[in-house]
Amino acid sequence: MKDLTVMLSACGAQFAPGMVNCLKDNGERNIRVIGIDMHYDKTLESLYDAIYEVPRATDEHYIDRILEICRLEKVDVVLPFMSAELLPLLDRIEDFNQAGVKVAVGDRHSIEITTNKYSFYTFLKEQGLKVPKFALVSKASELKEACEAVGYPNHPVCVKATELSGSRGIRMIDPSKSSFDILFGEKPNSFFTTFEDLQATLNEHPTMPEMMAMEYLPGEEGSVDLIADHGEIVYMAYRESNVNLASIPQEATLSYNEEAYQIARDVVKSLGLHGSADLDFKYDKDGHPVLMEINPRIAATMQIFKEGGLNLPYLRIKQLLGEELPSIEVKYGVKMKRRYLEMFAC
Repeated sequence: MKDLTVMLSACGAQFAPGMVNCLKDNGERNIRVIGIDMHYDKTLESLYDAIYEVPRATDEHYIDRILEICRLEKVDVVLPFMSAELLPLLDRIEDFNQAGVKVAVGDRHSIEITTNKYSFYTFLKEQGLKVPKFALVSKASELKEACEAVGYPNHPVCVKATELSGSRGIRMIDPSKSSFDILFGEKPNSFFTTFEDLQATLNEHPTMPEMMAMEYLPGEEGSVDLIADHGEIVYMAYRESNVNLASIPQEATLSYNEEAYQIARDVVKSLGLHGSADLDFKYDKDGHPVLMEINPRIAATMQIFKEGGLNLPYLRIKQLLGEELPSIEVKYGVKMKRRYLEMFAC
């Protein structure tokens, strides 16, 4: 098959080695992998075929720089891994088409709805799909009323920024935990805080990012990662996130989860979603998965799916190129445990 050159954004992230492995070890063709990031890191030179420094995704010259690199390296496919770059890439999709470059972005409708958590929950509710209780917090003075609307102080609540990712702007408020309990009973990476501490933090600044309060779900976390074709799921598998660190799975297991799969089918159909997506779930007190959010892109923890026979990044490339997609039966039961891998440079 034709050899390819693929560009990965956020190439210095923790997931980078696993993602490169998904592309290189595809069983069909040779793939050159070009990495781009905000900072050039020499320790990545052994991982990528070439690395380039680019501006922030919000910079007005970001897309121009990507196009420049695509032309220089004769890139065939761009795989974005940051939500902030999806719409800017989509806005310039004709420029990429003219350069002969396929970009792994989905449809505008799905991206615009899912990248704002409040808009997404509102959409799900309008579609008659199950969502946790939620309320908008647009200014610090609204925090108390919003938290009470979803159960505080009788129950714990979660407060999160509507348009941030990577665990930024998220806190859990449990009325049974004091500041003393959190200091001495929680690990330093804990999301727990007190209502008073969060209110004081929001009061420090005259404006704040939009947030939402929602009922706290106490169960385990997991995700359905998938590829869709205009509202119909082509491939999907469920990953139990057995141990997490700042929302990144440190231990995980591939398992069959029909309840989560049915939710995924309903949501993907309602959105008419196309391309890659990562649907994050958390279990309620009755042991049922509840959809928390969707990342309309390829997610970080992909290698576990590849080890289960479902190489989602490579299959998405084949979909983009219009190639025949194989029939795949996922090997459930595969387990993953992250460990450090040191990378060096002189």
